[in-house]
Amino acid sequence: MNRISLKLLTVCGITCFMACTTTQKPKTEKWSERMARSEMKRFPEPWMIEKASKPRWGYTHGLVVKSMLEEWKHTGDSTYYDYAKIYADSLIDNDGHIKTMKYLSFNIDNVNAGKILFDFYVRTGDERYKIAMDTLRKQMREQPRTSEGGFWHKLRYPHQMWLDGIFMASPYLAQYGATFGEPTLQDEAVKQILLIARKTYDLATGLYYHGWDESREQKWASRETGCSPNFWSRSIGWYGAAIVDSLVWSGIWGESGPAIVDVLDYLPQETEGRDSVLQILQGLAQAMVRYQDPQSGTWYQVTDQGARKGNYLESSATALFIYTLAKAINEGYIGNEYITPVQKAFDGMIREFTRLEEDGTYTLTHCCAVAGLGGNSGKYRDGSFEYYIGEPVIENDPKSVGAFILAAIEYERMN
Repeated sequence: MNRISLKLLTVCGITCFMACTTTQKPKTEKWSERMARSEMKRFPEPWMIEKASKPRWGYTHGLVVKSMLEEWKHTGDSTYYDYAKIYADSLIDNDGHIKTMKYLSFNIDNVNAGKILFDFYVRTGDERYKIAMDTLRKQMREQPRTSEGGFWHKLRYPHQMWLDGIFMASPYLAQYGATFGEPTLQDEAVKQILLIARKTYDLATGLYYHGWDESREQKWASRETGCSPNFWSRSIGWYGAAIVDSLVWSGIWGESGPAIVDVLDYLPQETEGRDSVLQILQGLAQAMVRYQDPQSGTWYQVTDQGARKGNYLESSATALFIYTLAKAINEGYIGNEYITPVQKAFDGMIREFTRLEEDGTYTLTHCCAVAGLGGNSGKYRDGSFEYYIGEPVIENDPKSVGAFILAAIEYERMN
């Protein structure tokens, strides 16, 4: 063998070795990765989530896709970024219009999926994403409000604020304001968090009712307070997640992948009401731990009635509670005394709600398929205990899967 041939063979060998070692992935160990890869296997393209037959803009898709972007930042694996981008590019056309979104419905759920667009805009500079973000900003500028300025949940749910809606819009507005120099939006995010707290907080339990109707016209609304009659755990989890997501921004991502450059507040220290938001979070953390099931470490569908017949341990609420507590610990908003309850909760979530399938994927069980208040079609949702426990319980619901991935990321950061 001549010297040139030997050199070529050596170069090829090194190249092959590098290619093999850089493409092979180590065995997945982190729970966030296990669930993310399971969801990607179930739905090869993210618009297929919820067994959709065609792409649609929705908050459940947005939650899972956002969790994939956070997994990219967490692991450095661009597979998750690429997967997430498929969804954005399936729904944002060449002119920046959001396909399938019904603007005039003034549905606050529309806004949640917009959270994924910040990363794509920062990384690509593609103006389509900015135009789409501006559309969602415009919706919230025109969103109908209560007499005190609270956002209606939807146009067809007049005068109503739901805890869910705070998660859908407040973090988006806070991030938009921080990113594009509109500080009044950070004030708006605080206003919404504080307003719904005043309307739905229950002093006896430290918990928050699912919804509030300013008009008191809904059958589910108390004639005295306007509140719905029960504490639905997932809605409380949405609220807790909204607070921690509005308070903190965890990174900027460059061309070479994730590189955390700072921990920036969406809500600067001088933002009026920020201390009150922190107090709400700290009180909510206490209430979450108070109602944690002592045996399993997880939480019930109806938060304060664990012993009542028919109530069940529910996965999406448990994941959102873990996410709220773990992220609050990681950012220094609550103390380390919460580490043990979070560890117990995470262990319980894995034990109670996950199942390994023959194909290597993980199934997430005990997911409340849906719950709401009122409505004009079919069965009226009266907010009763019987209503909340009577909604279908399914597996691999995106609200549970997305929340699980986010919770696992924060738990892994905590340890």
